[in-house]
Amino acid sequence: MICCLNPDCSNPLNPNGKKTCQNCGTPLVPLLRNRFRVIRVLSDEGGFGRTYLSEDTDKLNERCVIKQLAPKFQGTWSQKKAMELFGEEAQRLQELGEHAQIPTLMAYFEQDNCLYLVQQFVNGENLLKELQQRKSYSAKDIQAILLDLLSVLKFIHDRGVIHRDIKPENIIRRKSDDKLNLIDFGSAKQLTARVQNKTGTSIGSHGYSPIEQIRDGKAYPASDLFGLGATCFHLLTGISPFQLWTEQGYAWVSNWQEYLRKPLNAELAQVISKLLATDIQQRYQSADEVIKDLTRKQPLILPPATKPTIKTPKQPKSSRRKYTILRLLILASAVILLLGFDESWYKQIRRLQTSLASTLNQEKKNSANSEAVLGQSPKIALGDITLANTIKAHDESVLSIAISPDSKTIASSGDRTIKLWNLATGKEIFALNGHSQRVNVVAISLDGKTLVSGSDDSTIKIWNLAKKEQIRTLYGHTDSVHALAISPDGQTLIDGSDDNTIKVWNLTTGQKIRTLAGHTFWVRSVAISPDGNTLASGGFDKTIKLWNLSKGRLIHTLKGNAQTVTSVAISPDGSILASGSRDRTIKLWNIATGDEIRTLTGHANTITSLAFSPDGQTLVSGGRDRTIKLWNIATGEEILTLTGHTKTVTSVAISPDSKTLVSSSDDATIKIWQVSR
Repeated sequence: MICCLNPDCSNPLNPNGKKTCQNCGTPLVPLLRNRFRVIRVLSDEGGFGRTYLSEDTDKLNERCVIKQLAPKFQGTWSQKKAMELFGEEAQRLQELGEHAQIPTLMAYFEQDNCLYLVQQFVNGENLLKELQQRKSYSAKDIQAILLDLLSVLKFIHDRGVIHRDIKPENIIRRKSDDKLNLIDFGSAKQLTARVQNKTGTSIGSHGYSPIEQIRDGKAYPASDLFGLGATCFHLLTGISPFQLWTEQGYAWVSNWQEYLRKPLNAELAQVISKLLATDIQQRYQSADEVIKDLTRKQPLILPPATKPTIKTPKQPKSSRRKYTILRLLILASAVILLLGFDESWYKQIRRLQTSLASTLNQEKKNSANSEAVLGQSPKIALGDITLANTIKAHDESVLSIAISPDSKTIASSGDRTIKLWNLATGKEIFALNGHSQRVNVVAISLDGKTLVSGSDDSTIKIWNLAKKEQIRTLYGHTDSVHALAISPDGQTLIDGSDDNTIKVWNLTTGQKIRTLAGHTFWVRSVAISPDGNTLASGGFDKTIKLWNLSKGRLIHTLKGNAQTVTSVAISPDGSILASGSRDRTIKLWNIATGDEIRTLTGHANTITSLAFSPDGQTLVSGGRDRTIKLWNIATGEEILTLTGHTKTVTSVAISPDSKTLVSSSDDATIKIWQVSR
């Protein structure tokens, strides 16, 4: 079949071989630009042209989408504006490059007095059609949609582009991998651009576009976020924001929860309310802010602590059983006494009770001593970990910390800076500046000479600590870098990024060795085994992957976490992998076999960070429940809990000399915990 390109043709499909359209008489074009075969109409643009499904004959008939601009009103302001927007859409797609969730621009040309824009075809259905089929979305579905789309919005906003028309029709779920794709950049504008406030020139969709865009013709990153909130509302309620807008303007926004079919959890409801704020100043200002609330925010589980406290775990069941036996014996002896047994029998019972009590008390004492160990050398009693210092480190969150090999210096990252601190005194030594956006992670080489940092600006920077200067910047990622690890020999750097990839670098030369692709969502943690042969990575796809580092080959994919894997750590002997997750559990894995050893439970919210003690016998974990927990690796039992941070614990580290535990938090502080001998 040949499709007629007259946008007014009511029956555009024609049999092959026809020269003119059998319906409207327009000459038929077998191939646009001698390359693209138009198959059928996808949508009508209301007098300005149509969108067609087509084939690219230069690429083995690969499917593509062709947008046609053929305005009827030649020479009018509307035609001029339409051509301007059409050209800007092509320009935006060209500037955005090849993001995996944005259709790639393939061609842009003029033919027969019409403009044509050719872009990659996304095989799937938009969210409006998906809603019509499935009828409802859960809170979990909405959170997944938000996280998927926020990464795309972050990408375009970082490149100075605003979409201006976020709505279910412009979001397609790709069938091959279920990833959400953002389409229709015809309304996209540069951040610095302004649209004249003329009647009929508002760009966007009423109900989905915020008041500053509809009323004033101005758009910002926060404007797209309103559209995202309105989209979530539509999916949750099945009610079109356009319908509500026509009836009551923006009044529905203030009571949007009344339209819900069932209540949402408080955290997600709060996020959507902030997305839908009518006043732009009260709305989220960036995708990063929303991502932070979705992935780091926690309910008020514990009241702010006025001073650090130590909680001992519940007594093991075995001990409780022993005390139950003792109580039964005591009760039995009382019964015997009441029944009138003679005095000699009573004395024997008393001796038995005394003996059992002595034995059990000794066992209790031994158990307490055993549980108080942070490894076997040195031995640490429960009361011997004390808060030595609290550092007000950064203006906002402290996202990452690392301790130097000589146990004398702490490196921290938070805003756009990296700071070095004297561990003994808590005094700032110096700061390193160079990243253009938030610094998410820092790592120090085992020789103590090199510091590496990863940032939301998609770069990695390598610093000479002795000279306090930047050595080089590594480029290659298309999204934030959140994880770093340096090989024991100091020759290799590994990173994990929100572009779903891991890159392996030569730390000395800065040359990229290879890219490891396998995760289907953000990679947020990496760890290297002590022999430098094995790499572990964890991501938002709920999996842990073990890689042969020298060959770049995937060894195992470990599945068992119900939610995002937030942290991974490898024991000093290289035999055990620990993973932390948003499902509030810590799992221990046998690295050689990939088998799960055991699951540790005790945190009341997401585990954010893990660290093994230098002797490998204790694991330290930090969480969004504001606590730090120490675990006995051999038994899986909780040793103790440290509290004192007033917000999420973002990172934990143990000094190589085992004398100090350091933690950082969203409360903008670093806490130094002293381990007494």
